[in-house]
Amino acid sequence: MLVGAGYDDVVETRELRYFVAVAEELHFGRAAQRLAMAQPPLSRAIQQLERRLGVELLHRSARRVALTEAGSVLLREARAALDAVEAAERRTRRAAAERPGVVLATKAGASTALVSKLLDAYAAEPGAVAVEVMLCGPGEQERMLRDGRADVALLQRPFDTTAGLDSEDLHSERQVVVLPAGHPLAGRPRLSMAEVTALTDLPLPRWPRRDGSCPDGPGPQVRDHTQLFQLIALGRACAVVPESLRTHLRDEHAAVPVADAPAVTTVIAWPPHSRSLAVADLVRTAARLCPTDPRGPGGTGDPDGSGEPDGSGGRGEPRSRH
Repeated sequence: MLVGAGYDDVVETRELRYFVAVAEELHFGRAAQRLAMAQPPLSRAIQQLERRLGVELLHRSARRVALTEAGSVLLREARAALDAVEAAERRTRRAAAERPGVVLATKAGASTALVSKLLDAYAAEPGAVAVEVMLCGPGEQERMLRDGRADVALLQRPFDTTAGLDSEDLHSERQVVVLPAGHPLAGRPRLSMAEVTALTDLPLPRWPRRDGSCPDGPGPQVRDHTQLFQLIALGRACAVVPESLRTHLRDEHAAVPVADAPAVTTVIAWPPHSRSLAVADLVRTAARLCPTDPRGPGGTGDPDGSGEPDGSGGRGEPRSRH
């Protein structure tokens, strides 16, 4: 539970779960169905939460429910709080297991060579424990790390956020646009993002948000790279992806560098409060395998355009935890 100034200010995790369901569904009936409860007690619980906090969380009308500014803030904070509670429960149970181990989350199809090298190098370390690899869809590995299903994760900025996590940069790479092999632009030495977005016959895909919905747009909805690359081969889409995904392409695909697309940086991330020796050893092994190149992707010497080389590597220094 979350505790305020006095006992009467206590907000229970149950209430936060109720609010998150209503805020994500923006419909009391659907939220009640999702929570497997009746609608009237759910409405009363939200009203009680508003009275306790002294703010209006939802704009209600006969036709729609919408979040207020305060409601948007609570939704963000409630998600983080519920993730923290779930993470504490899961990591506590894992710590009590008879055979200690580490759960590593990584996106399926990405960083395959890095994961293989990392597992081999870590297994050779004194005191290495078993590593369970969880292969995820795009964006899922960050959520698994935050809610405690994973102890450490390989993330890719700017697609994933490391806010609130400790992380170490491993390597950066450019992006390419994947086109059908016979497309008129497939033979170009490079393209710009403006040229890519102007391809109305090959719209960019729409990936699901955290709540499962997809943004509006003309592109097809996709959930994994296998689906995406098949749609590209059929001439229904194009996609801007990290250059390392070239290894997954077939003869019916073409990859063209996108000069002004942001670089993709693979990082290893872990919870800042972690005291796991195994996590610390795994992070150190990853950092040793991938010493950060201060010149950045392409060896420019100025990866962020600031005029100053950046050899800082990442946030936080991997360290033993007791």
